[in-house]
Amino acid sequence: MDYCSLLRSSARKFNSIVCLGLDPVLGNIPVEKGSPGERIRSFYETMLNTMARRNILPAAVKPNYAFYAQYGLDGIGTLAAVIDACRGLGLPVILDVKRGDIGSTAEAYSREAYEFFNADAVTLSPYLGFDSIEPFLTNYPAKGAYILNKTSNKSSGELQDLVIEGEPLFLWVSKKIVEWHRPGIGAIVGATYPEELVSIGNIFIKSGLDIPLLIPGIGSQGGSVEAVCSALRLHPDFSLHRINSSSAINYAYRQRPDLRYDDAAASALAALNDEINSFLGM
Repeated sequence: MDYCSLLRSSARKFNSIVCLGLDPVLGNIPVEKGSPGERIRSFYETMLNTMARRNILPAAVKPNYAFYAQYGLDGIGTLAAVIDACRGLGLPVILDVKRGDIGSTAEAYSREAYEFFNADAVTLSPYLGFDSIEPFLTNYPAKGAYILNKTSNKSSGELQDLVIEGEPLFLWVSKKIVEWHRPGIGAIVGATYPEELVSIGNIFIKSGLDIPLLIPGIGSQGGSVEAVCSALRLHPDFSLHRINSSSAINYAYRQRPDLRYDDAAASALAALNDEINSFLGM
């Protein structure tokens, strides 16, 4: 199954377009025994199993490589195990690595992401141009690759908003994503910039191509679910797109002390699914 078909299928299967970020912060994980990797693995496996038991699952997951790799081989092994657990539940896995390097190095990074970790998609930086992107697309045509386009962080505008020949750089990147298009290529656009989300979306819609959006930044970063959904309603098929939430679900127990951490996470995911589905009419 190609990546866009996988996205559409998972949206239907789980009645969701939520992507669950799996970004472990050890100080927030209420599992006290074991190595860092063992604690993280127990935390996520318990959470995912509870979500599956309650039939409340996201339509993708996005583990961030750095949150695991900081613990060395223990963390890398845990990342592989968490990805295996997600794939066992039929969840598309987006490995958040934000790679971007020359062609031969990009080939090595693509093998790591798609063969060692068995991810369905990765996140990539466009700064080095197409030869840093191409190995992820050509060598693995059934996989996905999300290009950093307009990111959700506060200082993103230092480079991404620079005006070149009358247009901000992020729109030039959007046009490059259309130019570079292969099945599965997508874009990362932050929820914290809803007007830019509409502008970028218009370029992709006019292209007539399937270009999935990965939208981080709701919740703690301040992005509005309603504003994001308003932008997505302009697209002919919003089942291709994913709205990411990480800490608000991972650590929902901090707002719900009456619930165990896994049940609190499942309830927070259910609430977000319902909110998004209500806005989109799913």
